[in-house]
Amino acid sequence: MTMEGKGAPMLEVVGLKKYFEVAAGTVRSVDGVTFDILPGETLGLVGESGCGKTTTGRTIVRLYDPTGGTVRFMGQDITRLSQRAMLPWRKRMQMIFQDPYASLNPRMTVGDIVMEPMSIHGIPKDEWGDRMRRLMKLVGLNSEHANRYPHEFSGGQRQRIGIARALAVEPEFIVCDEPISALDVSIQAQIVNTLEDLQTELGLTYLFIAHDLSMVKHISSRIAVMYLGDIVELAESNELYTNPLHPYTRSLLSAIPIPDPDRSDARRRIMLEGEIPSPLNPPAGCKFHTRCPNAKPECAEADTALRELRPGHLCGCPMA
Repeated sequence: MTMEGKGAPMLEVVGLKKYFEVAAGTVRSVDGVTFDILPGETLGLVGESGCGKTTTGRTIVRLYDPTGGTVRFMGQDITRLSQRAMLPWRKRMQMIFQDPYASLNPRMTVGDIVMEPMSIHGIPKDEWGDRMRRLMKLVGLNSEHANRYPHEFSGGQRQRIGIARALAVEPEFIVCDEPISALDVSIQAQIVNTLEDLQTELGLTYLFIAHDLSMVKHISSRIAVMYLGDIVELAESNELYTNPLHPYTRSLLSAIPIPDPDRSDARRRIMLEGEIPSPLNPPAGCKFHTRCPNAKPECAEADTALRELRPGHLCGCPMA
């Protein structure tokens, strides 16, 4: 799924699976996900809560060990590497977590939090202080705050600390796991602008996980839509918003608020019926057919592998 003429992908994910064993059975959190990310681009990953977005991100950076499939980073298969062998690759791929407070150690000062990755990855100690102060300035924080603790900062400031920590070892790829969902709207825009500025300045590549489709459109080059452990549609940002092919994508787009009362009243909202099926026992065939307004009997047995229906636009709907 490499975009033509853009060179080799930085990250290739093929058939990625992550299952969890629980008392009631096997939870199929990620069930055969395939995509790639090109150097310097942002791939947005969207979907409802519980669809497997965060698990996908954590499995890619090996915070979870994959159940199946492969993850190749810069041409290297990192799927089965030991923790020791993963260490130099972790320096090149980092993660920004959803909850900025829960991901920061309350017993450590901000300066120590930002410098901790430098210690783990063997960066010379005489560089730590200057690098920490430079990073804090880069993400919009005062270096004089280095001796304060996380509880002394606002939510937006804590997220900036998390971004500075992720940048501490100069990674090339960052998984942004809903970095703005816990913040208010005005702060969300500031964090997204900071991430965009850093991408331009440092040449970063992002996997941007979020619920807010309007924000994902703003920051992403391409967007992947996820439902119950599967990617159901993948396309360039403008193409996905202009010509959505999967009924699930259409329903998500119809839920985006429009700040114009006349346009909002004229638009038809697609209301999905029923609950999201359990990943313990997902439906056969197309997993969306139990809620799809366009479902037909054959959808229960259909192959939902992604197919290229337009140039660069992949969809897994058997009826598309």
